[in-house]
Amino acid sequence: MSASKETKDPKKLAVLTLGALGVVYGDIGTSPLYAMAECFDAKHGLIPNAQNVMGILSLISWSLLLVVSLKYVWFMLRADNNGEGGILALMALAMRHTARQRGQFSIFILLGITGAALFYGDGFLTPAISVLSAVEGLKLIDPAFSHYVLPITLLIIVGLFAIQRHGTGGVGKFFGPIMVLWFAVLGAMGAINVAHDPAILAAISPVYAWRFFNAQPAIAFFSLGAVVLVITGAEAIYADMGHFGRRPIQIGWFGLALPGLLLNYFGQGALILRNPEAAANTFYLMTPPGLLIPMVILATAATVIASQALISGVFSMTKQAITLGYVPRMDIHHTSDNEIGQIYIPGVNWAMCAGVVVLVLSFKSSTNLAAAYGFSICGIMVMTTLLAFVALKSENQARTHVIRALLAAFLFLDIGFLSANVPKIPDGGWFPLAVGLIMVGIMGTWKRGRRILFHRIHDGELPLLDFVESIESHPPHKVEGTAVFMTGSSQTVPHALLHNLKHNKVLHERVVFLTIETANVPYVRENERITVTNLSPTFWQVLPAMVSSRKRRCRIFCRRANASMASSVKTC
Repeated sequence: MSASKETKDPKKLAVLTLGALGVVYGDIGTSPLYAMAECFDAKHGLIPNAQNVMGILSLISWSLLLVVSLKYVWFMLRADNNGEGGILALMALAMRHTARQRGQFSIFILLGITGAALFYGDGFLTPAISVLSAVEGLKLIDPAFSHYVLPITLLIIVGLFAIQRHGTGGVGKFFGPIMVLWFAVLGAMGAINVAHDPAILAAISPVYAWRFFNAQPAIAFFSLGAVVLVITGAEAIYADMGHFGRRPIQIGWFGLALPGLLLNYFGQGALILRNPEAAANTFYLMTPPGLLIPMVILATAATVIASQALISGVFSMTKQAITLGYVPRMDIHHTSDNEIGQIYIPGVNWAMCAGVVVLVLSFKSSTNLAAAYGFSICGIMVMTTLLAFVALKSENQARTHVIRALLAAFLFLDIGFLSANVPKIPDGGWFPLAVGLIMVGIMGTWKRGRRILFHRIHDGELPLLDFVESIESHPPHKVEGTAVFMTGSSQTVPHALLHNLKHNKVLHERVVFLTIETANVPYVRENERITVTNLSPTFWQVLPAMVSSRKRRCRIFCRRANASMASSVKTC
């Protein structure tokens, strides 16, 4: 049962909401650490005066409201595939809702795997920039601590990946209270600074964003490359839906995360208006000096949690890619008996850990990483919107037109953010692109190879029932023992059995055809796992019992077989 179906119980809803706060909103919740400072970085040429501060705040506010709140939290979370979210789930929905035409399917597949590949690149960048930006606060306490920033960052990152085996549910329960405190502190710090200059709240009006663009269109447009940092993590919200479900994520966002973020950004804006020099490191400079050490500790904990949103999202994405046949099968640990989306993939976990460590050692600072950050997430957002045009349909034609009008507006915003991030490519944006190209190559090659192998294996297969009847009519020489043949098809004869008969001219006394299928639930009771069917005195078939279509197929086998051959049917 997906998490989205488990939210009727108020206690469970509260637990899932707390877990969602601890996993889903970590990434977007730590953007205040670096987003505002990046907007007013000297390389962008943006002077921290009143007009620019109000314009940037207006852009930040409406980015959070339109892209995160409206598009992802309210709109995209309704596009789930058996409780799972993310671009691959959306790709599967688009393909399901469209007639099978080779050209269209190729476009959907390309959009899906390219978006998924860019998500992997973002998964490497988020832990690196989040943890680095928090630990760099040590430099404000004492410049001598600057030598310890990289070692501490690496230690924290390795520790984060080491605890992933406990599952997102367990991690979320531990991280949830920390994130509740984090968003409360963000809101309180922002409210204190807003109280010094309440007029800053007027920036919630889109008029200030319009004036900003009208006064200096080129600078305003390219400043979107920095503003996008406030919405990084939006795609992780959708990708993590399978871990907690739609309602807990929505409650956590509108109830705590969004108010805390908006208040903090407005507080930072108020501080810059009072002291323009504070734009270099607004977040820590708005913290009272006596609370700087506790704030660095809390920010470090929050950035560790920020990394969790992308890590769990990558786990979900990888599981979907395995199911769809785009990457090799891997060892997947289900860490919950109730939520199918809560998983841990050891191979992916430690590969990401190694990649993040290399990234930190290469870029060395959050400022350098900011140039690489944002491009990949904008690319994913564009592809998500394009797939949604096909995946999100309604039987009501008028409603479909409304959905597509909304998607067209979202696409306009996404393309704007993506275009503003193009100049970042030479300064670091090449990294997510490189990871994306590598992953596209792997996923495309694996899928094509599987398709070729499937046709080779199933070419010339014999119908199972006809084979069984033929063998029982003219049995070959039999040897003692039981032979088990695994097969992906319950209606055809495995090639391994045919080769054995051809070359060895013998058959075992008992032959078992075993088919394994993954259920869409996290746990199946032992007495509901398999159905064993005796097809004849020699042949037995073991099929998944939880799939009703498989049960019906067993009955068809029994009816078609000789009465004596299907004398015993037992469910274990």
